[in-house]
Amino acid sequence: MFTGIVEATVKVLGVRDEAGSRKLTLERIGDDLKPGQSVAVNGVCLTVADLTTGKGASMSFDLVAETLKLTNLGRLVAGDGVHVERSLAANGRLDGHFVLGHIDGMVSLVSQVEDDNGVRLILKAAKELAKYLIPKGSVAIDGVSLTIASIKGETFEVALIPTTMRLTMLTNQPEDWMFNLETDVLSKTVVSWLERRGK
Repeated sequence: MFTGIVEATVKVLGVRDEAGSRKLTLERIGDDLKPGQSVAVNGVCLTVADLTTGKGASMSFDLVAETLKLTNLGRLVAGDGVHVERSLAANGRLDGHFVLGHIDGMVSLVSQVEDDNGVRLILKAAKELAKYLIPKGSVAIDGVSLTIASIKGETFEVALIPTTMRLTMLTNQPEDWMFNLETDVLSKTVVSWLERRGK
């Protein structure tokens, strides 16, 4: 379980493709991190496979074919920046919303629009994902907890305040960048329940 409040933005140190999988190595966060623990990387819940300490300390994760297909982690190269968040402690503060780290799919960046308060990202979702989007509902975009500002068909907008812009990579991406999307678990539950009953 995560909150969508990014703990840090770290660099990709390396990627190594193997038979049907990929090893992703990032700059390490947290001195108390242990193998087997969960870390959200661009919103994707991953298990720590290996750790190194000292200068150039790193953490590595094994990515299976399904993860590479459904998320943008397969597009990463050394030097890219990613959002990371360790799992929520039972006594931790829930500042964002409940984020499971289970990506529903990717959405494309249509454009960025500046306004008086910051920047709006205009995003386009596939039809099978758009049905889970609700006005003022929560989403996680590359692991960042955001509120949907508006929806028109399969296009929706999220507003970024200056703090979010400073602490994340969301405004650093080019048009057509594919962001990882996790929709709100409550909306998915309601829609799925209704669909199973033919409504």
